[in-house]
Amino acid sequence: MSSFLLAATPSWFQPLVWTDYRLAVVFTVLFPLVLLIWAFVQKSEAMVHLLVIYWRVASLLAITVYLMIAALPISFGVSFFARALIPVCLWFWADLNEEIDDRPESPLKVVFSSWRWAVSVYSGLGAIAQLAFINCAFKSQSQLIEEPLCRAWLDAPWMFKEIFHRHTSPQFLGFLGLVGLVVYVFYLSYFVLIKFGKQGRSATGR
Repeated sequence: MSSFLLAATPSWFQPLVWTDYRLAVVFTVLFPLVLLIWAFVQKSEAMVHLLVIYWRVASLLAITVYLMIAALPISFGVSFFARALIPVCLWFWADLNEEIDDRPESPLKVVFSSWRWAVSVYSGLGAIAQLAFINCAFKSQSQLIEEPLCRAWLDAPWMFKEIFHRHTSPQFLGFLGLVGLVVYVFYLSYFVLIKFGKQGRSATGR
């Protein structure tokens, strides 16, 4: 059954992938960018702090795009972790959660809370869905391009390259993605192994 699906042209599947990418732009880029500006203007330090943390964690999504431009199989594993880490980073910090909960009701708080729940559900479901394609992370580059269910995830990153990096080689962009991944893993390891032991679930360290 799985071999039949891989061999078939996924005409039913491609629109779902593009819908996912469109939702990702809305929920993981546009909304948090607007909220960051709004929270900064409203001087909501806890929300600004949480959104800065979010952008640091969500940068793994951008790294995923550059890895997929070069059709690197590791991008599928990175995509799973990028989605899985977003809900964690948004709800992990006890002090920020308390400050946000204690903030008086306002349009900003309502929109922020709605977005936090929506992007958490979206990312969590996305991480679960990515498990169905985790086998793509263990294929060769040529197999990744040839198999329709793996290839479908590469089309949007390739279009992104044509729009923003038309004259740059996919290999160089993939190299940038790998460098970004190494830096990301370094800082994540530093947090888990050193910083977390000192401050626990306190984002401010107080």
